[in-house]
Amino acid sequence: MTPKIVPAMLPVDYARLGDDCVALEKGGADRLQWDIMDGQFVPNITYGPDVIAACRPLVSLGFEAHVMCRDPEWMVPKLVDAGCDIIIVHVEAMRQPHATYQAIRKAGARAAIALSPATPVSYIENVLDLVDLVLIMTVNPGFGGQAYISTMEPKIAAARAMIDAGGYDVEIEVDGGIGPDTIAGAAAAGASVFVSGSALWKYESFGAGVTDLRQRAAEAAGG
Repeated sequence: MTPKIVPAMLPVDYARLGDDCVALEKGGADRLQWDIMDGQFVPNITYGPDVIAACRPLVSLGFEAHVMCRDPEWMVPKLVDAGCDIIIVHVEAMRQPHATYQAIRKAGARAAIALSPATPVSYIENVLDLVDLVLIMTVNPGFGGQAYISTMEPKIAAARAMIDAGGYDVEIEVDGGIGPDTIAGAAAAGASVFVSGSALWKYESFGAGVTDLRQRAAEAAGG
């Protein structure tokens, strides 16, 4: 499987949001991630569905919403209407996770479960038939630019083993501190989708960053 590089829109200069969406698509990104924060589940506030909807006509890339909000269920239809085809919700934030994943699929999007660093991988076991993606956070959610937590790699490997043993077609995505020095460890552990924020913006161009990160991940995964 070719590694997927998914830029996080969190580091963007919001005055240039649309321009960067276009530049990231031209740079070869596989899809774009929108970090939605409410100041309650995490100590930060970002944007909402209206901002995402405004950018949707500018690119053909898929959009994924990483919802870091308390009681996120009400936002699902709004995000789907805004153009997000993957909705990622934290198991720690929901009252009825199983029902929420069902609701996401019913709304016409792909469902994904996110696990914060301290959340055991066992939480994915009984929902793998309902989700299309497992997001394993390699930093604590809420802010960009944090250092990669390498001790999450055994957790990635455990998720990969569980998915493979059950024969599920489920991607493993990692998010947090992913850059040229860390992506190989996550890829070798079994991740196939890599969210990169501040590290990607440090390259001379988005194209150079996407190409370099994808190659490093492929080499680490044995591809």
